[in-house]
Amino acid sequence: MAKLSSAFTRILAILYFTILLISAGCGNSSGKQETKKTQPKSADPGWTLLFDGETLNGWEVTQFGTQGPVQVSDGNIVLGMGDGCSGVTWKGDFPKMNYEVKLEAKKVSGNDFFCGMTFPVGESFCSFIVGGWGGPVVGLSSIDGLDASDNETRTLKKFEQNTWYKIHLKVSEEKIEAWIDGEQIVDFNFTGRKLSIRPEVNLSKPFGICSWVTTAALRNIQLKQ
Repeated sequence: MAKLSSAFTRILAILYFTILLISAGCGNSSGKQETKKTQPKSADPGWTLLFDGETLNGWEVTQFGTQGPVQVSDGNIVLGMGDGCSGVTWKGDFPKMNYEVKLEAKKVSGNDFFCGMTFPVGESFCSFIVGGWGGPVVGLSSIDGLDASDNETRTLKKFEQNTWYKIHLKVSEEKIEAWIDGEQIVDFNFTGRKLSIRPEVNLSKPFGICSWVTTAALRNIQLKQ
């Protein structure tokens, strides 16, 4: 009788520890699922988020005909290297004047511009080119028919691969201003000047971002009116 009681006690103990192990396993599984949840993106105070970090909602892949693959990966819009422009165009309403845009961009591979931002200025359009003409040229295209490489907004700057750069554009009644990592690169009064864009980026209107024969990544795209 004592032997039977002892065996029964051992069986109960085994069942008890088995239940504990199963419960612990369920708890760990639940914890892992919670850590995988993507934290919601939020804009800075006074700004509107244009990219949620997960989808291309609000955007369309620009059908340049030369584009590489465009996708969302690891919270970034990745513009794959193509035979010319690869980019995205905003499908919603966009202001024509008195607004600011900021984003982060990086060059993954390639040797040309990794951020060509086409934007409205009243009834005209212009592009802010970052890293064009073989890599170092920054400026506005075009002013009085002259590209960023040939007009007074031209600046030379070295850009490293796989490095995020903070790009900030401001359009007001008389000026286009731009900063990279807090350094003002463009301070241009366009009164009496003709603004235009190159034909290659015509499909980026009213607002779009593209790269040229370069793989690029974009994130934290925000707008302030």
